[in-house]
Amino acid sequence: MRILAIKKDITSLFCFVDDFCKSTDNRIKSHRISEGHQERHPTRTPGLTNGEIMTIMLMFHESPFKNFKYFYKFCMPLYFPEFPKMPTYERFVFLMSRVLYLFVILLTCMLRKDSKLAYVDSTPISVCHDKRRYNHKVFKGLAARSKSTKGWFFGFKLHIVIDTKGNLMSVKMTRGNVDDRSPILQMTKDMTGFLFGDRGYICKELFLELLARGLKLITGIRSNMKNKLMTLNEKILLRKRSLVETVFDYLKNKFMLEHTRHRSIFNFLVHIISTLIAYQMKTIKPQISTHYAIT
Repeated sequence: MRILAIKKDITSLFCFVDDFCKSTDNRIKSHRISEGHQERHPTRTPGLTNGEIMTIMLMFHESPFKNFKYFYKFCMPLYFPEFPKMPTYERFVFLMSRVLYLFVILLTCMLRKDSKLAYVDSTPISVCHDKRRYNHKVFKGLAARSKSTKGWFFGFKLHIVIDTKGNLMSVKMTRGNVDDRSPILQMTKDMTGFLFGDRGYICKELFLELLARGLKLITGIRSNMKNKLMTLNEKILLRKRSLVETVFDYLKNKFMLEHTRHRSIFNFLVHIISTLIAYQMKTIKPQISTHYAIT
């Protein structure tokens, strides 16, 4: 009875994902350049559609399971009536890379950029223990070693910009040794208003360039810097910068954003992007109250 209790109705989730996949594929086909010959089809077609593969991935992030292998082998048999052509676990892992481009498009469409108040920060994504970095081969030439507030790590950095309601506004993945300030200009290309960050984003040239675009970067100051004038509302909002840390904690502990069991670069990206999508689909997210206005 306990096993049956974890089965949920996935009709709305599947309809949303399946409609998105069909509309995206039709749009891609309409813009495809005709080569004047018959289109080639794969000799071995999977039993699951792209929409079904994406639905299973999003189901995993909403489940209490912390390991996808256990989820697929112990939970997915309950959904056999919904997925009668469900392949083996090994075959499904192979198929995951086919929906990477769909996950990227879906995440891009779900990003919110209508807020004038935003917070920016980055978090390390380790791909293995730092002491095993020389023996790690999956991300050889891609991952890099760097140091965070928790010590040295080997992997990547996830940069995010969120609004006061916890919604993702912009996302970017870089190597672990990339400066936090480097992707800011690209991530905030269409944003205006106020952007709050920690002292790692202090840069006069970056501040002036963002200000010229209508985006004011507000950070704390270092001990050897002169104090700068700041309005009371800006100071209050800067103190609420811990919101972005709460989002990272939610992603890593609730959705298992970071783990060291990846055996494929593409499946690693599928896991990261599908995790962000599952978070973005949540109706209740970490947020702060802003009942005052900035003038």
